[in-house]
Amino acid sequence: MKFLADMQKIVFIVVLLLFKGALGQEIVILDEEDHQPIPNVIVYNWDKSRTALSDFDGKCDLSKFDQGERITFTHIGYQNYRSTKSNVLRKGKLYLALTAEQLDEVVMSISKWEQQKKDIPQKISLMNAKTIEFTASQTSADLLQNSGKVFVQKSQLGGGSPMIRGFATNRLLLSVDGVRMNNAIFRGGNIQNVISIDPFTIKSTEVIFGPGSVIYGSDAIGGVMNFYTNNPQFSKTDSLQFFGKSNYRYSSANNENTVHVDFNLGKREWAFLSSLTYNNFGDLKMGTHGPSSYLRNNYVVTENGQDGLRENENTKKQVPTGYDQINLMQKVLFRPNSNWNINLSAYYSETSDYSRYDRLIRPSKDGLGLRSAEWNYGPQKWFMGNLQFYKNGKGKFYDGLKITTAYQNFVECRNDRDFGEDIRYSTKENVDAISANVDFENKRIGNLRLYYGGEYIFNKIGSTGNEYNIETMVTSPSASRYPDNSTWQTLAGYISGELKAKPNFTFLSGLRYSHVWIDAIFDQTFYSFPFNDADLSTGALTGSLGFSWFPKADLQLTFNGSTGFRAPNIDDVGKIFDSEPGSVVVPNPDLEPEYAYNLEVGIQKNFNDRLMLKGASFYTYLVDALVRRDFQFNGHGEIMYNGELHNVQAIQNAAKAYVYGFEFGLDAFLTESLSVNANLTLTEGIEEEQDGTDTPGRHVAPTFGDFHIVWKNQKLKTDLFANFNGEISSRDMAMSEITKDYIYAVDADGNPYSPSWYTLNFRSQYQLSNAFKLTANLENITDQRYRSYSSGIVAPGINLILGVGYTF
Repeated sequence: MKFLADMQKIVFIVVLLLFKGALGQEIVILDEEDHQPIPNVIVYNWDKSRTALSDFDGKCDLSKFDQGERITFTHIGYQNYRSTKSNVLRKGKLYLALTAEQLDEVVMSISKWEQQKKDIPQKISLMNAKTIEFTASQTSADLLQNSGKVFVQKSQLGGGSPMIRGFATNRLLLSVDGVRMNNAIFRGGNIQNVISIDPFTIKSTEVIFGPGSVIYGSDAIGGVMNFYTNNPQFSKTDSLQFFGKSNYRYSSANNENTVHVDFNLGKREWAFLSSLTYNNFGDLKMGTHGPSSYLRNNYVVTENGQDGLRENENTKKQVPTGYDQINLMQKVLFRPNSNWNINLSAYYSETSDYSRYDRLIRPSKDGLGLRSAEWNYGPQKWFMGNLQFYKNGKGKFYDGLKITTAYQNFVECRNDRDFGEDIRYSTKENVDAISANVDFENKRIGNLRLYYGGEYIFNKIGSTGNEYNIETMVTSPSASRYPDNSTWQTLAGYISGELKAKPNFTFLSGLRYSHVWIDAIFDQTFYSFPFNDADLSTGALTGSLGFSWFPKADLQLTFNGSTGFRAPNIDDVGKIFDSEPGSVVVPNPDLEPEYAYNLEVGIQKNFNDRLMLKGASFYTYLVDALVRRDFQFNGHGEIMYNGELHNVQAIQNAAKAYVYGFEFGLDAFLTESLSVNANLTLTEGIEEEQDGTDTPGRHVAPTFGDFHIVWKNQKLKTDLFANFNGEISSRDMAMSEITKDYIYAVDADGNPYSPSWYTLNFRSQYQLSNAFKLTANLENITDQRYRSYSSGIVAPGINLILGVGYTF
């Protein structure tokens, strides 16, 4: 019996040792930047006679390899790693770095389905979640600006209006998770709707440069900005999976305090993702070195019903510019089987009241004071409910099906009161937007892949106006900004194709027809309009044709020709507002769509995965351009508006325009840790009036770019970089900008102009542990005082950003 007991002990010890040995043969493979596990990493020896594969948790068993055997770890998108088995096991964890090669990236924006970026003839800028997190952007407008490829204008801190290739505002299209964000009151003036998108929830951002009307319809003339948010994650086991993250960030330039938290609950068939972000921004402080005309010397205070000027104790503080914002997101993902996914999402964003700073610094007519006592936007609210169905598999006419239905609600308010006046004028807009998209993918016709589908959008606009007497506290109705209960709708169908003519040559082409209807009835209570309604019905056919060619494996040439259009919306047809000092815009129901014709060529050269040079050149011609020009209202060139005589203007098909430019990029990978990247954009643009005279384009950005030196290892990433903008002289400024001389510096001849500027900046991110990540950035190190072209607010001075992230 004793002998049997001893044998049992020996067997137990042997099994235990074998078990320990097996455990000792396992390593975990992680992403070098975010320390997340990498599944499906292939491991093989020199002759590939033995292989292994990492699982969903990044774990890989190396027991089949000999102790001193040299093995290779490989995964698409990551650099290969070679070492001996014994060296790898001593570390216990292996970190893989992303590959320098970018031609195999996948994009969604061109067809709404996954495509290889190398097959796309248009320029596309991509930013993934890691890059977005590293930039520590306060808003999604800042996120676009930090890409180095998009210029952003700001009239106030709570804003950000992108400019792409000489176009902006309602000539660019915003999309969130495949749903069009542009609505029927997107205006030609600078807009701030992009700040409703929470940077903490963005999985990736894709910016298409040039027309995208074949897939996205009206407004996609200068480009398309697609934001894809995080999706819930299913559990890989039968048990409930729970994880999440939280972040805190502080910025010194505007005393920012931001908190964010999200968490994921997942089972095999159900998954839930909840997200909350709260921002508190104080008044923004400008830099020390720059034009003294940018300083905020005084501001308006109202005490006991009386307006007065107060000297600003800190002239670099832009009073008032601060505001608060909250963003919520909830997603529910259901996977009944391997072919179907159903995604129900809800998004909500709301700001506090925030001042329109450029209006608050306008001088009075005598130049001795300020014109406005109040000018602010009421809470900007955005809600979207989005229900999406995805089906993969072999249908009769498709291999993939997407059905996207969405409801959005937009709320905007404007409140303004002149200095010394008792009446505060207010308008409020409420837009209900319903949309439905059906998109198909067909991959079964040899080397031809087809994408086709349809879209319907309906917008209804509620618009009211009132006057409030601050002395008597009496409210009375006044003219609304837009025709109340007006509607805008569009119905469209499209087809596009991708033909792999040769392994190194890909054609892309597409056509779309869109029809747009406008129905608006004008209230004659406050103005005697020479018309009763606007009843527009117009259609547009757009197309594209391009190719991507690799004459050599390391050289890519692209060409793309495309058309785009923008149909008049309610803002064009029916708006009444004071566009600039002394002018008022009135409705004009006699409008037609504007069309853009675009050509683009591009080149990309890869030098041994160490150096990549990229360049693109474009030319866009816009006809029947919808522009604001002088107008006759009931036979008069001037009318009374808000108690003052104003010059009359209206949106008209009154010009042609052409824009051309060049875009350059560089990525150099000097070592595994050290890299350099840079971007440079040059744009020129002219508007041609009906009388043949030429004027500079309003939304043509100055030359701009950036230069980055990035160093990183497994725990630390740093980025020393410079941003720069060129000068726009007075003779190269649009007339509408010259009339806003109070936001510009003054040249030697006393004329307004936009000076050149630069900033030096430093970013760093340290992975303290698998759970904790620390951020320490110092922006505008030399404390420059500058105002970006066309912006009302002066940019931040020296700015310390501190952040901490915790993953649980």
